[in-house]
Amino acid sequence: MADDRLPLLRVKPSEVAERALVVGDPARAEQAAGMLEEVRPVGANREYRTWTGRAGGRRITVASHGVGSAGAGVCFEELARAGARVLVRAGTCGALTDELADGELVVATGAVRDDGLTPRLMPLSYPAVAHHEVVAALLSAAGERGLTARAGLVLATDLFYPSPALGVDWKTWQAGRVVAVEMELGALFVVASLHGLRAGGLLTVDGNPTRSAQDMSEYDPYRGVVATGVTRMLEIAIDALAAL
Repeated sequence: MADDRLPLLRVKPSEVAERALVVGDPARAEQAAGMLEEVRPVGANREYRTWTGRAGGRRITVASHGVGSAGAGVCFEELARAGARVLVRAGTCGALTDELADGELVVATGAVRDDGLTPRLMPLSYPAVAHHEVVAALLSAAGERGLTARAGLVLATDLFYPSPALGVDWKTWQAGRVVAVEMELGALFVVASLHGLRAGGLLTVDGNPTRSAQDMSEYDPYRGVVATGVTRMLEIAIDALAAL
C-alpha cells in the first residue's frame, strides 16, 4: 500500500482507534458518528464509510460494513490489522421469541455460525462467542440509561430472503433458545477471536420472522419504534466502548 491506506476501507491505520463501532448501514454509521465529539470522516469506499472521533474521553472509530458475512468480514479484518482492539457491532435483528417486542434490545453472548465465511476461517466446531467484558459493558450501559437488554444466543446467517423451495427451520433454533437472527456477528466473533480482540454485539429488534410471511413481504424496518430503538442502541454501544 503505497499510500498506507487499508485496501478496502481506504483508511490509514493511524486513523483507526483502538475502540470501534461497526454497523451495516452507512447512514447508520453517519448517525453514530454524529454522536461523537471532534469527529471527522477518515474513509469512504464502496459500502465502507468510516469516521473517527471521541466519546467519554476515548478515541472511537465508527465504520459501516454492509450486508452479510463476506463483506463485513473484510471490514472486521482490516480494522483488526489497523490496530483496533475492541469491536462492537450495532445492528437490527429479527426476534425468534415472542418475549422480544419491536424496538427492544438484545446483547449477543454468542452466535450460531450459519454463514459462508467463517467455515473458511475455522472449522464449525470452533465457537463464535462475545467477549465477557464487552457483554458486561453493554448490559451495564443499557442499565445506566434505564433500559433493559436481553442477553442470549443469536443466529448469524447469510440468508435474508428464504428460498420458496427450502424455507427456514425456525423451530430448531427456537428449541435451542436462540433469541434472535441477524447476519454478521458470527464473522465478527470469529475474526475477533483469531486476532485476540474483544468483541460484542448489540441489536435492535425490527420484526419477528416466525410470526410474519415467510417470503419477508411484510418486513418493514422503517417504523418509528425501530428508529427509536436504533438511536438508543447506538448511544448504549458508544457508552460501552468508552467505558471499556
